[in-house]
Amino acid sequence: MLTRVKSAVANFMGGIMAGSSGSEHGSGSDLPLRFPYGRPEFLGLSADEVECSADHIARPILILNKETKRLPWTTGYAEVINAGKSTHNEDQASCEVLFVKKKTGGTNSTPNKNTSTKRRSSLPNGEGLQLKENSENDGINLYYWSLFDGHAGSGAAVVASKLLHHHIVEQLQEIVEILKNSAVLPPTCLGEEPESMVTNSRTLTRAASLRGGVGAPGSPNTPPTRFFTEKKIQHESLVTGAIESAFKEMDLQIERERTVYSISGGCTALVVVYMLGKLYVANAGDSRAIIIRNKEVIPMSSEFTPETERQRLQYLAFMQPHLLGNEFTHLEFPRRVQRKEVGKRMLYRDFNMTGWAYKSIEEDDLKFPLIYGEGKKVRVYNLLQYEHGPEDVLILATDGLWDVLLNEEVAEAVTNFLPNCDPDDPHRYTLAAQDLVMRARGVLKDRGWRISNDRLGSGDDISVYVIPLIHGNNLS
Repeated sequence: MLTRVKSAVANFMGGIMAGSSGSEHGSGSDLPLRFPYGRPEFLGLSADEVECSADHIARPILILNKETKRLPWTTGYAEVINAGKSTHNEDQASCEVLFVKKKTGGTNSTPNKNTSTKRRSSLPNGEGLQLKENSENDGINLYYWSLFDGHAGSGAAVVASKLLHHHIVEQLQEIVEILKNSAVLPPTCLGEEPESMVTNSRTLTRAASLRGGVGAPGSPNTPPTRFFTEKKIQHESLVTGAIESAFKEMDLQIERERTVYSISGGCTALVVVYMLGKLYVANAGDSRAIIIRNKEVIPMSSEFTPETERQRLQYLAFMQPHLLGNEFTHLEFPRRVQRKEVGKRMLYRDFNMTGWAYKSIEEDDLKFPLIYGEGKKVRVYNLLQYEHGPEDVLILATDGLWDVLLNEEVAEAVTNFLPNCDPDDPHRYTLAAQDLVMRARGVLKDRGWRISNDRLGSGDDISVYVIPLIHGNNLS
């Protein structure tokens, strides 16, 4: 894969290639930036610190400062820049504590800070940022974590990190009245007409036609009676649909704003939303989320790569080629499939190139898929079903971690690390995130960055959240 090739080259050069490749955020365009490049706001870095973090040779690991306001649930976070494949760190992260209430007035096509009411307070009990109680009880508390891995530049990742949660809030505002009131019945939708009902309807139609004239039930001028099944939509499905719609809206906004802003490349998106006792994990791309519970690994995302999508691509290309032009996203990659040639080759357009190019889907040097379709999934984890201990965590990380560490290696590292920390230290989850990043990055040796057993370390950007689940139980 392209990731491993780039990592190998960067490791071999020891990071001296810094700045020589990759797309600069907003480079090559006279358009203004939508948002300036930076590191996650919750890190609280100064401009000088951001500049120092971009050392591709030393590759310092950034973590939350103990003096900085902690993330909700004492979440841990750590990151490191790549070994020279791009000037900027193309990963981005954001974390928000939100309050969602019913929408009033018109819709806002470009979300801003006023989309939702955020109420934060720094609590002395070690749980970090929490929501204050709402006396009016007119909405729902929401916690949000996200990771974005930029492709061909950091522009789309920066934009998505600033705006995607606003789109999610806007979609949830449409259903908040249903979600917060258990007495409100969920909506229904009409399902397909069962075959048995269709048969009965036709039988009645023929019988009626023998008795009636024009306009009588069953006559040629009267539509046949149709029967539909009613299907209740569960609250969980409403939230899942809202998150999926938010992904689509974010993608459309990036596409729309490329004409007025300089937004480079595309990006993956890995998002976690906690509300009403459940975690909703949405993924588009090759980042990954896992839950570690009682030392066991529970996958919480499905990766979307050329390998996982090849069969579906080939099926669509030969059986339903008209669908290929409709599947695209900037929340996954900057390319759009237009048609399929006989054999293996696909025609695609890269938004960072001029003109068209051919690429074979059989080649393994494609890191990212050519089209975006069934790769985006939302998985749900009900915190109320389990009692979690302090070592039970949700891990979110970009592919820089997973390219070199297996799920089981990550789980073993975390479950061995946390018990050795002071249980009263709320910073221990940040130290666990730092430990994971260090394990994946490795140390710089004569032959490049190396990890345990002298394996090749990750030369990619690495970003990691460690979210303790015990705090979710306390809130529920």
